[in-house]
This record gives sequence, structure tokens and C-alpha cells, in this order.
Amino acid sequence: MNIYEIETAAARLAGRAPITPFLNSPFLDEIAGRPVWVKAECLQLTGSFKFRGAWAAVSMLPGDTRGVIAYSSGNHGQGVALAARLRGLPCAVVMPSDAPALKLVNTAALGAEVVTYDRLSEDRDALGARLAAERGLTLIRPFDEPLVIAGQGTCGLEIAVQAAERDIGRATVLTCCGGGGLTAGVALALEHRAPMMAVRPVEPAGFDDVARSLAAGERLSNARLTGSVCDAILTPAPGKLTFPIMQQLCGPGLAVSDEECLRAMALAFLRLKIVLEPGGAVALAAALFHGEALAPGPVIAIASGGNADPALFRTALERYADLPPTGR
Repeated sequence: MNIYEIETAAARLAGRAPITPFLNSPFLDEIAGRPVWVKAECLQLTGSFKFRGAWAAVSMLPGDTRGVIAYSSGNHGQGVALAARLRGLPCAVVMPSDAPALKLVNTAALGAEVVTYDRLSEDRDALGARLAAERGLTLIRPFDEPLVIAGQGTCGLEIAVQAAERDIGRATVLTCCGGGGLTAGVALALEHRAPMMAVRPVEPAGFDDVARSLAAGERLSNARLTGSVCDAILTPAPGKLTFPIMQQLCGPGLAVSDEECLRAMALAFLRLKIVLEPGGAVALAAALFHGEALAPGPVIAIASGGNADPALFRTALERYADLPPTGR
């Protein structure tokens, strides 16, 4: 992987994917005790950064491609479904049966055939590979795919430009991290475009395989596959391709609680006027509530997705929207 691959992915995304906003609120700065900037990838097409990697990969498929298949908890699947539709290709998406209903419905509405599986008893990778072989479909992996990593890295190119426009040279960049595609891509981009920025992955507590792997110097797995509201980033282990990149370019990982994610969701809605899903809020939660673990200076948190289950989003607002007079 290199910066050229990310730059060429950016060229293919130009005119297809919007440049997402770079947001700030004095109320959030007060909570964090430092400037906090939020890269609002929840406003990307399909509601998450995943369209970047999906289009970067699908746009490069040859003309005789019979169709594509993806496995996803929802966001990658939606990105691939839209990318396939734009290319006029059939698409199947393998999704856990307990994925949020909104993600299941949206993926189908974008034209994909949704194939569900039991995440506790079935291997999604094996299922996806089998269907790809049977139907002659091209598998678009969610993170362990160079073109996908390059596409996610375009978010880092935008951060470098948007930060420079605000005279931010040195900062901690927090990424919502599952398998590491976004984290690896952003780290590669910033290594070349903003080398004074330090990238650190953030995960849900109890599912911090990347943080533990970085500390151990080897890929480790999570003991569980379910048990957090952060469904979008509950991957079994860091990617084979992404982990070496993160190992080389990223700082230590961080973990946040489900309650901190829900509180961050409410604060993002109240103060930034954006909707985040729990897995898309972990970076902001770390910025707001784990400042003691961060280097001094500004923080840039990538709000990676906004496909929130309505009932869960309502719960977040009911618990944390009643703020004290200080605005916190």
C-alpha cells in the first residue's frame, strides 16, 4: 500500500462521493478540555465512510464482472450495494440475522440480495466465499482488500486539507476501528500529507482486539462476537493486511464503554446536529471522556457512521439529552 493508491482512489471518487464536513462545537471543546474536530463521515453516501472503499474497489472491476458479493454488519454492505448499482452489477450481501433492522432494510432497498446468517454458529467469511464461488461473484472484502483500504484512506486526505485550512498541524486523530480498514487507510494518508498527526484506533470495551494486538505485537482475537451496542465494529480480529500498517503507523488503541458511546451520540446530535450510530461514535467518546490517555493538543475524531437504529438512538437521547446548565 502507498499514497499513490490512495490518490488514485480519490480521483475515482471525485464527483461520486461528497467531501464530508469538519465540525466543531465550543460545548464539546469544554467537555474535552481541548479543541475537538469531528470528521462527519456519517454524512457520506449510505451513511458511513464505507462507500469510499466500496466504490474504490467496485469501480476497478472489469467489464465482464458477473456481480459482486460482500459480507457486512450493514455499513460495508450498503456501500457495496450502492457501488454495484452505480455499475449496473448484481449484488449479494451476507449479513448477520441480528443486524439492526435499518441496515438490513437499507441494504435491500439499494438493490442487494440480503443473505442472513447466525453470527454465533456460522462463519461469514466461509459463507461469502462459498456463494462467490457458486455464483461467479467477485468478493469485496470489508477491510482486508488493498483497493478498499485505499478508498478509506481518502478520508485521511480530506482531513489533512481541512485541518491545514484551520491551521491545525499537530493533532491526535481518533478512528472508529473494527478490522482496521479505515484506520490503516487514514494512517497511510496522513503519514504523507500530515506527518505531525498521530492516529489512534478506538474500539468498544471488551472488543478491543486491535488495541490488544498492538500492545502484544501480534494479531489477537476477541473472545466474543456479540455483547456491545457497537455492532458496526465487532470484528473477530484485526485484518491480515491492516494490522501491519497499524502496527507501523498508529499509536496505542483505546477502548470506550457502551454508555460513553450512547452519551457521545446524544452530544453529537445536540451540539453538532448529526446522527451517529454507536460504532460510529466511539472515536468521539474517546475524545470527550478519555482525554487523560491522549497527548496534549487538538483531537480529530472521525464520526464513521450514522446508521443508527431508531429505538437505540431514542434511548441515547432519553438518557443523555437532559444536560446541565453548563451545556455539558
